[in-house]
Amino acid sequence: MSGAVPDYSTLGWSLFDGVLTLTLERPDALNAFTVTMADELEDAFRRVNDHDEVRAVVVTGAGRAFCAGMDLSGEGNVFGLDESLSPTPEDLRTRLDAPEIHDGVRDTGGRVSLAIFECRKPVIAAINGAAVGIGATMTLPMDVRLVSSRAKVGFVFGRIGIVPEACSSWFLPRLVGLPRALEWIYTADLLGPEELLAGGLVRSVHEPDDLLPAAYALAHRFTDDRSPYGVALARQLLYRGAGATHPIEAHRADSLAMFHTSVADGKEGVAAFLEKRPPRFTRAASEVPDVFGGDTP
Repeated sequence: MSGAVPDYSTLGWSLFDGVLTLTLERPDALNAFTVTMADELEDAFRRVNDHDEVRAVVVTGAGRAFCAGMDLSGEGNVFGLDESLSPTPEDLRTRLDAPEIHDGVRDTGGRVSLAIFECRKPVIAAINGAAVGIGATMTLPMDVRLVSSRAKVGFVFGRIGIVPEACSSWFLPRLVGLPRALEWIYTADLLGPEELLAGGLVRSVHEPDDLLPAAYALAHRFTDDRSPYGVALARQLLYRGAGATHPIEAHRADSLAMFHTSVADGKEGVAAFLEKRPPRFTRAASEVPDVFGGDTP
């Protein structure tokens, strides 16, 4: 599947040499997050699953910021939530996709994070400037975070009396450990590149002009001479395995994934290795089977 370029109002879509650049494009508002941006990001990450020309995704911001958090200038509930409702845990378990729950209760950032989690392509955050609130948490389900030397990242929810969102209570402790995650949430500090690097949240720090070239180079290291089919399965195995309660769950999924890859691009990979030539993989990420047994709870 190739498909036309989506017509987004808050998001740029640029595909070159197998790498899709998604650019948050509200530069006059420091790319502040809106419900529309949430809908467009969710659509983009679900769209690329069946877009076989996309091998990897790089996410960055237009102008001098990555994302300044939720746009707080709107009227009413700025998070897009329906204050007339009285939602319960049972509602979120049994009616998650009911229109009133989907539109009026569910965290918009969480919908984006789940779409990134379920993406079949490697995802790299190129954090070019300030990334606070949802601007920080939306990067957590991405595979790698690179930051500009001018970037600041902050989990600043405590400053306005709300809580971390976008599934960050699941992702952040897994990335930096629980004590550090709690400290960053409690203090709501703006964190500079060196502190982010020391804390393990980011892979590397780059001068501004070097940030995107470094992200693209990494994207190609992830995908050149690699099977899109195998990469898609490997990404899901690691993410879902990280949350499994027992290694037997990983064993079941690994076994099925190994079976399917061994009879698909694995045959070509072995032949290429024995013949000392580059592999010619043909299976697409859109072809991957379910190795987990249906939807997660």
